[in-house]
Amino acid sequence: MSRIGEIRARFAPPCSAPPPTFADALATKRTFRAPTLDPSWEKTIAFSAKEYDIEPPLIKALIHAESDFNPRAVSRKGAQGLMQLMPSTALSLAVENPFDPHENIAGGTRYLRRMLDVNNGNLTLALASYNAGPNAVQKYGGIPPYPETQRFVGHVLSLLEFYRTEDCE
Repeated sequence: MSRIGEIRARFAPPCSAPPPTFADALATKRTFRAPTLDPSWEKTIAFSAKEYDIEPPLIKALIHAESDFNPRAVSRKGAQGLMQLMPSTALSLAVENPFDPHENIAGGTRYLRRMLDVNNGNLTLALASYNAGPNAVQKYGGIPPYPETQRFVGHVLSLLEFYRTEDCE
């Protein structure tokens, strides 16, 4: 075995360890810190929440999970802005500039409302649809077996709990 192979073998996780599951993600207790948001973002979140009947803590949790409140964020797959809208999704939502925080929040919240409606109000499935697409959720009849999506749903639900208590203080 080469020296590089030895190092990889020494530090690699055991092959028998299964990837984290949705239940693992929910069971993991995390400590979060709420950023200080631009007051205009807070207003856009409040307006969008009222417009689309979605609680503000859920919007904040989604933004936190998707972009860590970075309006210039771009994913490896090309999702853009605070709520990580794919260009085709942004276009379908009439979001002209996905890097504009206000347009992105309004568009992302509108898309989340669509996902909630498609999934009959089931938040867990709506979050999975937001992340993996509604076709994947329909195909698997629930949260797809994608580790990224399972972690994402658990993470957003943990953040939602955090922002619900944060907004009450």
